Amino acid sequence: MVDLITRTSTDLPPDVRAAMAGALKTEPAATRAGQALTIIAQNIDQAESCEGPICQDTGMPTFEVKVPIGTDQIWMRREIREAVAEATRRGKLRPNSVDSITGENSGNNLGPGTPIIHFDQWEEPDIEVKLILKGGGCENTNAQYALPTELEHLGRADRTLDGVRKCILHAVWKAQGKGCSPGAVGVCVGGDRTSGYLHAKEQLFRTLDDVNPDPRLARIEDAIMDEANRLAVGTMGFSGETSLIGCKIGALNRLPASFFVSVAYDCWAFRRLGVRLDPQTGAIRSWLYREPDTASMPMLSPEEVAAGFPRTGREIHLQAPISAEQVRALKVGDVVLISGRMFTGRDAVHAHLMKHEPPVDMRGAVLYHCGPVVAKDGKGWRVTAAGPTTSIREEPYQADIIQRYGVRAVIGKGGMGGKTLAGLKESGAIYLNAVGGAAQFYARCVERVDGVSLLELGTPEAMWHLHVRDFPAIVTMDAHGNSLHRDVEEQSGGVLETLRG
Repeated sequence: MVDLITRTSTDLPPDVRAAMAGALKTEPAATRAGQALTIIAQNIDQAESCEGPICQDTGMPTFEVKVPIGTDQIWMRREIREAVAEATRRGKLRPNSVDSITGENSGNNLGPGTPIIHFDQWEEPDIEVKLILKGGGCENTNAQYALPTELEHLGRADRTLDGVRKCILHAVWKAQGKGCSPGAVGVCVGGDRTSGYLHAKEQLFRTLDDVNPDPRLARIEDAIMDEANRLAVGTMGFSGETSLIGCKIGALNRLPASFFVSVAYDCWAFRRLGVRLDPQTGAIRSWLYREPDTASMPMLSPEEVAAGFPRTGREIHLQAPISAEQVRALKVGDVVLISGRMFTGRDAVHAHLMKHEPPVDMRGAVLYHCGPVVAKDGKGWRVTAAGPTTSIREEPYQADIIQRYGVRAVIGKGGMGGKTLAGLKESGAIYLNAVGGAAQFYARCVERVDGVSLLELGTPEAMWHLHVRDFPAIVTMDAHGNSLHRDVEEQSGGVLETLRG
């Protein structure tokens, strides 16, 4: 089980690698999407080479276990839980299990409801275990629709397969870059609210290149792949040719009074693997989704990996702390390379800063929406994974924190809302979009950890003091009221209008 968790967290399966390689070929290297996809490709190779988490958000582990009749499921559940705790101790999983009442992190990914383990009996002699790691950013972009309903840009969605098509397109459009596009969707037509979401998530265990055995659903899957990519949401919501790398649809019977369409969105860091086990010894007999003795096909050549961030010569260097004049000179679309001090801050830090003075001087500072994976390094710390988290969760706080404490740059993914955009203009600050999921790439931009504050909040939620060099990000909300996220959402919404049918 530790081997399965480690490989799932650190190495994407061949079908996902192939889909991302195809996306990379569609975008010119010098575009925003092209640069982002190159970072993603480097990150995939880096994670596999060092057995580090592909994304710092290692998600909610969900195990689907099929067992022969008579298997001791109580013992197996205990073994899986111990493996999750061990993988967390080794840094292959980030501590993600948080008490919903107190906010306290268990520190080992164990607690009520975590990990998720589903058992099912079958008539095969082997034990089969499938694992999917689905992060919080893409989990927050899940959607469920009760038909009939009215949808922005698409009009009425009826209780028909065309209504299903509209719901899926709407979900992809709403996700924009918040779910780390290009992503994949698992969909359930029918069921109740609970079984619908579960069955939608189960569709993500299908390979991206399979063909739905139901020809009616196969046609919808093909239509979604065509139409969703016409939206031009693109990589990380930067616009571009590839917005979706997979659509898998299943169906369950429903009550006459209910017609739900449940959509489980997964990011480009589509982490799922499986194993067949000998029921007597527990040894791995075979791997699912990949060849057991074949190394993963590299995304890039060694020369491309060594070259690092693909520069165009138009990048702007910023040394933190940053001045108001430097910020005012930047505009949406600029690519910046940041060096110097950077502070991380997620949900708990933002809530803390609304009630307490910051533990550090934040004037001119760069605030990074990130919950890194860290490891003890002697008396200090070392960052092993450090990609951005979804920023919109901090919308209620961000403008106030920028104004109160003089923050000049906020880094995250997916963009923020109108309150923050107005706050950036008023205070003279910018929002920078880093490439979501690129945890290994950005960890290599961290030269050292200078300290940590608020560690009592748990390692993902603490405020880490990082010293970085040439940390790349794109200005997507500037100090003049411009927002790339708003522009792409409006443009893709216009395309969505043409797909009403």
